[in-house]
This record gives sequence, structure tokens and C-alpha cells, in this order.
Amino acid sequence: MNLTLKIWRQDNPETKGKMVVYPMSNVEGDMSFLEMLDVLNEDLINKGEEPVAFDHDCREGICGTCSLMINGEPHGPDRLITTCQLHMRKFNDGDTIVIEPFRATAFPIIKDLVVDRTAFERIQQAGGYISVNTSGNTVDANAIPIEKEKADEAMDAATCIGCGACVAACKNASAMLFTSAKVSQFALLPQGRVEATDRVLNMVRQMDLEGFGNCTNTGACEVECPKGISLENIARMNREYMSAIVKG
Repeated sequence: MNLTLKIWRQDNPETKGKMVVYPMSNVEGDMSFLEMLDVLNEDLINKGEEPVAFDHDCREGICGTCSLMINGEPHGPDRLITTCQLHMRKFNDGDTIVIEPFRATAFPIIKDLVVDRTAFERIQQAGGYISVNTSGNTVDANAIPIEKEKADEAMDAATCIGCGACVAACKNASAMLFTSAKVSQFALLPQGRVEATDRVLNMVRQMDLEGFGNCTNTGACEVECPKGISLENIARMNREYMSAIVKG
């Protein structure tokens, strides 16, 4: 395939960015999207030009770092995949592909297609954990009976990889789906009930402090989520939050 890439280039957070056009030829359909960018960067380096900076790590759909806006969609035109799992056969010969970083005030651009998503880490640190005494007094988790339905729902919520597609898809740049998944994975389990009140209050407070917007109720976050995290988690977090407010 012969393609035209329009890629956002920005040296650092302080400089003004711009779209730069790169023609690509002989792109194989079996290439992953990131492999295609690797080929582009190899060509740029051979020409003595600056390669395009983009985030990646596992390239197995696990880590969530390979977050790109491709033709206006987080992770591109396919569903339930990350960018590293997107293959070039999803595109046609002669296509123009626009590649941008995730756009959100809470995700400031570092360079080119790389954004700073440590806001998610701070939300997680605010309450996305269970305080346990591990000094020789640990209890086997399997010793606590849990309904299979609840265990399955908790596992579904825990599959969130924190890629930020939900934020990029939302016109308000809301982090409700991410935060609710992290709240839900504990709210559904008996181990998580002990700190449930503080957890939801602290995580929602941190989410607001980071500058994420409010939920739009349009469902774009669920559609673009590579792990299919359900909107039901947002409803659950809202219930948890209201309960926590009532408890004071």
C-alpha cells in the first residue's frame, strides 16, 4: 500500500506543534500500526531527520502505553484493541491517515505523540488499593467466599489498562470510566468494603483536581475502550459516591 501520513510534531510542551506530511510506500497489510511507524522512523533516521516520538512497551495490548488518535479515533478504526494490535490491513491503498496524541488538558503533550498520563497514577494512588498488613499475617484470598457473578464483574473492571482512550473519546475529556473501573474492582469484593467510603471520595476528588471533565453520558468511552469496560461501572461509582456522602 501507498499511504499519506499526517503526523502531529511538537518538540516539547512549550513549543507550538504542527501537522507534518509523510508519504509511505510498500506498506504491508500484515504490519502492525506501530511496525509501520518503526519503518517510517528508520527512514527518517537514515535521512538525518528527527524520528517521530511515540509511546509503546509490551506491544501485546496489555500495558496501554501505545495510545494514539488515528483518524479521530482512539486506537484507530478497529474495536476492543490497542494501537499495537491494529494492523495496516484495516486501511486501503491511497489512504490518508491522521495521527495525533490524545487530547486532554490533564494529558499534557511531552513530545510529538507522547503525552503525560501520570494523572491516572495519582488517581490510583488516592485510593485504588486495599490496605493490608503483610507482616506475616496474610490470609489466603481464596479463604473468603465470593459469589462468582461478583468476582467476574470485579475481574471485568480490573481489566482496565489505563490507556486513556476513554478520556480521548470524551468531548469533556472525562476520566469517569477509568476511575469507576478502579473503584468497582474493589467495591464488588468484600476485601474492598472496609475502605470503600474513603476510596471513592478520595479518587473522585483527585480526578476533579487533575482537571478531567464531567461525564457526558454519550457512551463514547465504552465504545472506544480496548477492554470493553462497561458504563455500568460509572453508575456503580455514582452510587458508591452518594452513599459515601450520606455517611459523611
